[in-house]
Amino acid sequence: MKTDRLISIIMVLLNCDKISASKLAELLEVSTRTIYRDVEAIGKAGIPIFATAGVDGGIGILPEYKVDKNVFTPSDIQTILMGLSSVSTAFSSKEVTGTLEKIKSLMPEPHSLRASQITVDLTPWMGNKSFPQRLGRIRQSLNENRLLRFSYYSKNREHSLRRIEPYQLVLKETHWYLHGYCLEKQDFRVFRLSRMSDVIIENQTFIPKEFSPRPMDGSGWMEKKLIPATLLIDDSLYERLAEIGGEDRITPYGDGRFLVEFLFAPDDYGYNLLLGFGDKCECVGPPEVRKELKKRIENLLDRYR
Repeated sequence: MKTDRLISIIMVLLNCDKISASKLAELLEVSTRTIYRDVEAIGKAGIPIFATAGVDGGIGILPEYKVDKNVFTPSDIQTILMGLSSVSTAFSSKEVTGTLEKIKSLMPEPHSLRASQITVDLTPWMGNKSFPQRLGRIRQSLNENRLLRFSYYSKNREHSLRRIEPYQLVLKETHWYLHGYCLEKQDFRVFRLSRMSDVIIENQTFIPKEFSPRPMDGSGWMEKKLIPATLLIDDSLYERLAEIGGEDRITPYGDGRFLVEFLFAPDDYGYNLLLGFGDKCECVGPPEVRKELKKRIENLLDRYR
């Protein structure tokens, strides 16, 4: 939308002395001709904008028109920027550019470099190209209070068709979840976005019900409780296990190895997680978990014989 683009341009210009038209065009994914037209429109609106030619030229806003940057402390701005960047996968690049530039423009001048000292990027190295589109449809349905229809596969790969009232998007670790009221089950449910497909926004709207988000610690909705397992790991896995379970659960064993008290769900996901540590990890207890792992390893070997 042109209005959103004009606002984004203004915010970018407020955040710098000047910037080239080609750089602005790249940021906002439009042509330089469009940028020049937008700059002309901004000038006609009464904002004191200027353009200079040459190698060191560019487009800018007169310094006396800049926003007061003493509203937030540098720490406040960094915290906001980290939060925005961590959920950037849910937004288009244009939306992110405009919003981040608005926030960066509030950084007091002596600390302006701090705005880019920390960034959070949760996007996978090889991502699902259809995922941003799915997120976009869910966001639209949330904003417009419209019903969602989609195909859903449970973690046991059981297929069902769902119609829900969407209430809240949640980013937990690196996975997106959707809280919604399932019309079939007549109850609130949590849906993992990676298990959703064929997402369609219906024309029918709904009046939101009283909604209390479920705790995203697994309590009250995880089908299986977590159980403790003792792992003997190589030092190459230390960092990964520390991130998952915390350093307080890791103790030195000797010979560059460590013992880890690891909580996991005794299902396919949990066992595949343990097997994913490869030969750098051995489960030393409890016996039933070790036995199940041996069985799964033997089944895997049979596949390759």
